[in-house]
Amino acid sequence: MEQIYNYIEEHWLEAIEDLKRYCAQPSISAQAVGMEETATLTAELLRVCGINSQILQTKGQYPVVYGELKGESPYTLLFYNHYDVQPPEPLELWTSPPFKPTVNEGRLLARGVSDDKGDIIARLLAIKAFLNTRGHLPISIKFLIEGEEEVGSPNLPAFVENNRDLLTSDACYWEGGRVSWEDRAEIILGLKGIVGVELEAHGAIRDLHSSIGTIVPNPAWRLVWALGTLKDADENILIEGFYDDVRPPTNEETEAIRVLPSDETELKESLGIESFLNGLTGVDLNMRSILQPACNINGFISGYTGEGSKTVLPCYAKAKLDFRLVPDQNPKDIIAKLRKHLEKQGFADIVLTAAEGEKPARTSLDSPYAKIVSEAAREVYGSEPIIKPSMTGSGPMHLFTATLGLPVASSGVSNPDSRPHAPDENIRLADFILAAKHVAAIMARCGQ
Repeated sequence: MEQIYNYIEEHWLEAIEDLKRYCAQPSISAQAVGMEETATLTAELLRVCGINSQILQTKGQYPVVYGELKGESPYTLLFYNHYDVQPPEPLELWTSPPFKPTVNEGRLLARGVSDDKGDIIARLLAIKAFLNTRGHLPISIKFLIEGEEEVGSPNLPAFVENNRDLLTSDACYWEGGRVSWEDRAEIILGLKGIVGVELEAHGAIRDLHSSIGTIVPNPAWRLVWALGTLKDADENILIEGFYDDVRPPTNEETEAIRVLPSDETELKESLGIESFLNGLTGVDLNMRSILQPACNINGFISGYTGEGSKTVLPCYAKAKLDFRLVPDQNPKDIIAKLRKHLEKQGFADIVLTAAEGEKPARTSLDSPYAKIVSEAAREVYGSEPIIKPSMTGSGPMHLFTATLGLPVASSGVSNPDSRPHAPDENIRLADFILAAKHVAAIMARCGQ
């Protein structure tokens, strides 16, 4: 592998120029900005690496970029990524313009550089290393790069179902990941599911003077009271049957979480908080973070929220929530239980609108593929990797574990301060090089 690693070290600056070009092209799916151009650029980047690429339409607005290249072994590794990014706002909080990639003190700042254009380019650098030193790949590879991940991948389920044969593979390397605070590679084997919800309460047909609040119902209070029935002060979710389908962790998963290093001090300092919920620390903190579902209020809209005073009784109130789910919870089942809960608590008048949602997914720690990814990380990073049965975030991984039946693992170019979805999103250049080497090492081991 020395020849492969040397190529990466000698050519990573060229790859960074590709990454700058990639990140300079906006691709904001939520705002329909630059999507067609980015799909074309993505296909071009694959073709430059010798990968047969094509742009495939879905039932939605934004296509999938697909690529494949045969290798020495029929073993096939499927790379899943996405070319869309989060909106860059608030723009005033960026150190440099979000779509003007800038290198500063060993970091590359740009929207999408961490989530997850940096991982795409790192994977392509690993592929170039094999092709330019050995003339071929040790395994066959496929790329599925979608354009709707940041808006919930609404059309990916149908695409995957309709293209099972095209996507047939032996394993999947997920979109990205990071190193820990102590620079150890983190190997992620699962994601939480998610379902987004809007709850809306209505009152009078128009906003009113607040003095009439003695006799006219206030929908903001109505919604607050409804929200108050969902959780208690100890963070227990009170929806009847909510926890019924939560799969108990295996002994291996429990042990993997038990030996996770503590990053409490660094995380609290980074977030500017003094403690975690319920005073959790140590193993209990990690167990809850990884294994427990959550109910979160994303935002609350009602009445007047501008500068100064406006004594108004609002005519409506709306709250946005998300539920993070763990195996074997199902988004549709959770929504049905939420509807029943609101009715039982006397809030049948609350209007509930739910998204389709994504199911949780998890690959066994005993998977041979998981061991390959871990062994490759041990070699490249020179330290014991951190194995996490699941991460706290969500994505369409279940389509690959359940629909396609593949083991899935994830690692990548990011660091704990990469700030994905936030201003000054960034990666460290040193992590980019190591991530490319890690991909190369995984491919080599899969070929064996």
